[in-house]
Amino acid sequence: MTTPADGAAPTGRRIPEAVHRRRWAILGVLMLSLLIVVLDNSILNVAIKTISTPAPTGIGATQSELEWAINAYTLVFAGLLFTAGLLGDRLGRKKVLLAGLAVFGAGSACAAFSGSPGELIAFRAVMGLGAAFVMPATLAVLMNVFERDEQPKAIGIWAGGVGLAIAIGPITGGVLLDHFWWGSVFLINVPIVLLALALMLWLVPDSRDPAPGRIDPVGVVLSVVGLVLLVYGIIEGGRLADFTDATVLSAIGAGLAVLVAFVVFEKRSSHPSIDVTYFRNKVFSAAIAAIALVFFALMGVTFFSVFYTQSVRGYSPLETGLLMLPLAAAQMIFAPRARLLVDRFGNKATTTAAMLVIAAMLAAFATLDADTPIWILEVIFFLMGTGMAHIMTPVSVVIMQALPREKAGSASALSNTFRQVGGALGIAVLGSVLSTAYRTGIEDKLGALPPALRHTAGESIEATLGVAAKLGPPGRALLTPAHDAFLHAMHVTALWGAGVALVGAVVVALFLPGKQPAPRPGEEEKEVAEARP
Repeated sequence: MTTPADGAAPTGRRIPEAVHRRRWAILGVLMLSLLIVVLDNSILNVAIKTISTPAPTGIGATQSELEWAINAYTLVFAGLLFTAGLLGDRLGRKKVLLAGLAVFGAGSACAAFSGSPGELIAFRAVMGLGAAFVMPATLAVLMNVFERDEQPKAIGIWAGGVGLAIAIGPITGGVLLDHFWWGSVFLINVPIVLLALALMLWLVPDSRDPAPGRIDPVGVVLSVVGLVLLVYGIIEGGRLADFTDATVLSAIGAGLAVLVAFVVFEKRSSHPSIDVTYFRNKVFSAAIAAIALVFFALMGVTFFSVFYTQSVRGYSPLETGLLMLPLAAAQMIFAPRARLLVDRFGNKATTTAAMLVIAAMLAAFATLDADTPIWILEVIFFLMGTGMAHIMTPVSVVIMQALPREKAGSASALSNTFRQVGGALGIAVLGSVLSTAYRTGIEDKLGALPPALRHTAGESIEATLGVAAKLGPPGRALLTPAHDAFLHAMHVTALWGAGVALVGAVVVALFLPGKQPAPRPGEEEKEVAEARP
């Protein structure tokens, strides 16, 4: 038996030996890079109530401005992900990772010192620009440092890193808000970025697609403009509680028209941003749809759960972060092990069951009241995290293995694009459902207020409570109606989210593959032999 030369890949292995030996250390660096991208949104979820408080505690952001602070990040992120994936395939994934981290760190530092909601929204967009170049590159590098048989395990650990970020984010945010000003939740990103940059320069190898696609600037502009117009119309409709308003209808209509033009242009382009031929594969399309739908439901519900725990139940930001621990713990525990269920029951059964669990837990939010025992919320969060772990890992493996290894950046970008678009639309649509239902429930209780204050007070529970605080003792009469209106709005929104998750369950049940038959004796040896040069 011959031994491969030092540094050469062993027979049947496509990864160089020097890279193979440090693959787990590389995965750790990639997870650190992923950590700050996910950490940022999970920290912000805890901080949104503080940011909505008037100066000097916060910057007095309205609910629609808070939605834009989240969506400015996610829309730029989603709109540029595929182009970032192509640039990584063309220029080298390591270079793109380094550049993305640097931009993200600079945007974080600027966001920390924002003087107004408008500045915060702008700097969040810069952070989204940097994050767009980080996320697809991490998964693309992973696919190029692990052999195919180890990829499901590595992707499971990678997905578990999301759970770790969800755990660390709210707790870190709560600790920071207890001791520092609201901008500290962004400034904390800077030292993490510096550490990730140093480790990446040292450990991570570069890789690129030998035949990369050309960049598609027209497609990029059309996708970003279309998404921004669509989300603007949805958020504005929720703010006004009127989706028949001319501005709302014009924005939504224009957004849909631009997105249709984007699809038509991409189908005819010789170098499209998104290769629509990928979606001819029903399994690939179903996996992408599953990610978009579950994040649509989950992000919208996460947005209102913070107001439930802080505004209705009276918990502090740190306590809210601790309450979300079960969600994160479940993801950390089960994401790396989800492949074991897939091996036993198949992708279809595992993912469909997980989607049904998510739908049931979202519907369970409709049972929560102001005095519901808090352990019930903890059980809901834990089961939601369990469901997420058994969706993200198998679906990510299906997507990443559906395309050739050389297109790893494109596959990762597509996955993350639809995840972010789904999340952004979830916040916009379900946030608008929440706003509309809340205004409907509270407006007849605001008749005693001066006309100038009625519209402002009806925008959100935080706006109502803010007006009530300014009125002093007479304002106390608004507290119970505000809580009741919010709980009703939360119940309505949760049921909408559950319905979306049920649609996702139907999609994966119809189109994802079932359990793969075990290979017959001799087949594995034949596959290895065919892989040899």
